[in-house]
Amino acid sequence: MNVLAPPPPRLSIEVVFDFVCPWCHLGIARLLRVLRERPWLSADLHWRPFLLNPDIAAGGASRQDWLTRKFGGEERARRLHGAIAELGAAEGIAFRFDLLRRVPASLAAHRLLRWASRQGPADSLVTAIFRAHFTEGADIGQHATLAAIAAAEGLDGEAARRFLGGTGEAEWVHLENLRAHRLGINGVPCFLVDGQHAIAGAQEPEVLERLIEVALTR
Repeated sequence: MNVLAPPPPRLSIEVVFDFVCPWCHLGIARLLRVLRERPWLSADLHWRPFLLNPDIAAGGASRQDWLTRKFGGEERARRLHGAIAELGAAEGIAFRFDLLRRVPASLAAHRLLRWASRQGPADSLVTAIFRAHFTEGADIGQHATLAAIAAAEGLDGEAARRFLGGTGEAEWVHLENLRAHRLGINGVPCFLVDGQHAIAGAQEPEVLERLIEVALTR
């Protein structure tokens, strides 16, 4: 008698985040590591946009001015960035805050991810955009920069540039951002597993592991 093996467990994980958030970069890297260490687990990642700077101009803003408004000056920001960089190094992330000159608008990056996700899994594109911004100092608010990242990830760079030149998926991004706020999400990253179990912040891998385990037992 043939006994069929049970199908591998499957989870749906919504990730609410913003590309200009270093804590999101760190938290998502930790989540991806936890999932890599569980190859028997099938996880569907759903990327949900959150706009930390919804009123920022399309061309971005001077990082110097933005740091002064947000942190009251560079010194406090430098201490915070040093702490984030130390945590990131443990996950293989080389934060280079010194290379950042502007705070980009993230709308276009979220639009690009939505466009790419319609063609197949785009998890690697998320990491690539984060890396371009936080490690290479690229301005991810620029369409040419995003199109180049898309091309490097195996997508049609020219098609990406044409898409970004329009307004496609912009309404979706704004609606998802509104949805997140209505759900009570005030900060990111936020991870929602199977629509029932949620946790916010760049949690330690052990916390994410427990969250996944709780979801699996249900």
